[in-house]
Amino acid sequence: MSDRFRDKTIVVTGGGSGLGRAMALAFAAQGARVCVIGRRQERLDETAALGPSGSIFGLSADVRDAQRVEAAMHEIVERTGSIDALVNNAAGNFVVPSERLSPNGFKSVVDIVLLGTFHCTRFAFDALRASRGSILNIVASYAWSGEPGVLHSASAKAGVLAMTRTLAAEWGRYGIRANAIAPGPIHTEGTDKNLWSVADPSSSSGQTIEEKVRAQIPLGRLGRPEDVATAALWLCSDEASWVSGATLSVDGAHWLHGGTLDFLR
Repeated sequence: MSDRFRDKTIVVTGGGSGLGRAMALAFAAQGARVCVIGRRQERLDETAALGPSGSIFGLSADVRDAQRVEAAMHEIVERTGSIDALVNNAAGNFVVPSERLSPNGFKSVVDIVLLGTFHCTRFAFDALRASRGSILNIVASYAWSGEPGVLHSASAKAGVLAMTRTLAAEWGRYGIRANAIAPGPIHTEGTDKNLWSVADPSSSSGQTIEEKVRAQIPLGRLGRPEDVATAALWLCSDEASWVSGATLSVDGAHWLHGGTLDFLR
C-alpha cells in the first residue's frame, strides 16, 4: 500500500507537531505530496525534514487569517497542481473551569478550531471540487458528550462536527467527501510532559493523570499518533470512497468510559 497516494496532494493543518506531524509523515510515506500548515515555519521545516526527500513542504499561516489561508491554498495548487485531501487538524485548547474561562480565552479557541476549519475548507473548495477530493476534520468525543474543563474546545469541536455533516450532505454532489476522526487520549511530546505525567490532584496515592485515564479506557492504553494517522490514511483513500458524513472514534472505546458494567472487570 506504499503508493496509494502517489501523485496526490494532501494538506495538513497544525502539521508542525503531534497528530498533524504523524499524519503528514504517514501520507508522505504512501507517496503523497504533503503541505503542512502552521504558524511556526521552523516546526513545519522539522516535519518536512523527517519525511521522504522532497515529499513535504511547509507554508506558515495562521488559520484564523482568512486572507492568508486563501493565499496559501492558491500557492499549494500552483506548486502541486491539486488538493486531493484537506486534513483540518489545527487546534488550541487548555483546561479551565467554565466559571473561570474568559471571553478572550473562549474566542481564541473557537477562532482557531471552528473559524480556522471553515477558512481552510472554504478556500480549498475549488481544488477539492476539481479533484473530487476529501475533507477530514479532527474533532473530539466531547463534542457530543461534553466534558468538564473544555467548554471552549467542546463548543468549537461541536461546530466542526456539524460542519462535517453539513458539507457531506451539501458537497457530495461535487464528489467531495467529508468525515471526522475523534481521537482519544494520545501520547504526544506535549501531553506526555504537561499532562499525563502530572500527579492526579484527587489521588492520595500519587497516581498520575495517565494512570487514572488509562483505567477508563476499555482497551487499556493511551493512543499513539500513529493510531490516528492510520485511520486518516484510510478515510482519505479510495478505499473509503463510499464513506462520508461519518465520525470515527479512535480512542480504545474511551468515550464509552467502560460502559455501565465497568465494575465487572
